[in-house]
Amino acid sequence: MELTLVHESWPLRHAFTIARGSRTQADVVTVTLQQDGVSARGECLPYVRYGESVDSVIAQIESLRSPLNAGMTREQLQQALPAGAARNALDCAFWDLECKASGQSIWQRAHQPLPHNLHTAYTLSLDTPARMQQMAQENNWRPLLKLKLADELDIARVAAVREGAPNARIIVDANEGWDEAMYLRQAPELARLGVALIEQPLPAGKDAVLANLPHPVPLCADESCHDLSSLAHIVGCYEMVNIKLDKTGGLTEALRVRDEATRLGLQVMVGCMVSTSLSMAPAVVVAQQASVVDLDGPLLLAEDREHGLRYEGSELFPPVPALWG
Repeated sequence: MELTLVHESWPLRHAFTIARGSRTQADVVTVTLQQDGVSARGECLPYVRYGESVDSVIAQIESLRSPLNAGMTREQLQQALPAGAARNALDCAFWDLECKASGQSIWQRAHQPLPHNLHTAYTLSLDTPARMQQMAQENNWRPLLKLKLADELDIARVAAVREGAPNARIIVDANEGWDEAMYLRQAPELARLGVALIEQPLPAGKDAVLANLPHPVPLCADESCHDLSSLAHIVGCYEMVNIKLDKTGGLTEALRVRDEATRLGLQVMVGCMVSTSLSMAPAVVVAQQASVVDLDGPLLLAEDREHGLRYEGSELFPPVPALWG
């Protein structure tokens, strides 16, 4: 099996800002695996929050070049690398290779029902209340808006968005930006404004307190949820988990997390990093049974890949094999 690695930069339509900072491009690592004349791909986005960089992810993948050449399998990969971006790119490339080599679709290969179209959230970047209201007005025809929040101006931001998009369902993401006191102040106000979900209000590792606090709005774990081992401490603190393949380390673990979360009584959200359709495509498989879908990464790019996912407004269509799977 031959391995090729490429670092690619994809400019965004606009600067994308969350509580931890801003970016103007998506720096992804693309993996290509070739075997017996079949070529397959996977993509990941290294994330600084999780101690990753483009260089560190490339080094992790490069460390497996010899085992890959010797015939490493997707199952062996799960033990060779920890959950994270590097394993995600390789795992998804393995799935693509298996599909193309066997002539089966990803739905057949992963033993999943035939897909249906999804409706994705559309994310409004963190900004002033006035600017976020303007963004909401421009997107007020979308059924679900996700707002990035961060601080004491959050209630004003949500109120402004609600005015700009009165008919949209609203979910919010604090990206670990609050403390307990801020949560207690803001959660009831967000409930009053009709917010349907609060994502990761407190820092990961400090969220056990949520088990003893009121939940006027359902809570979703993001930074606190990575792989199967994460789920034990989430029950009782959150009502939902956000599954992202760059956190789980690929589609293989993401499907396991989805099924176990459901068994534990947790709802499932499937999210993404800001990256291309090649990253989104495997997540579409997991999202078929999700309560909330947040796979809008390609909509935030200035340009997407050839054969990229088809979006009609906020409606998302399954990937074509020319892209992945």
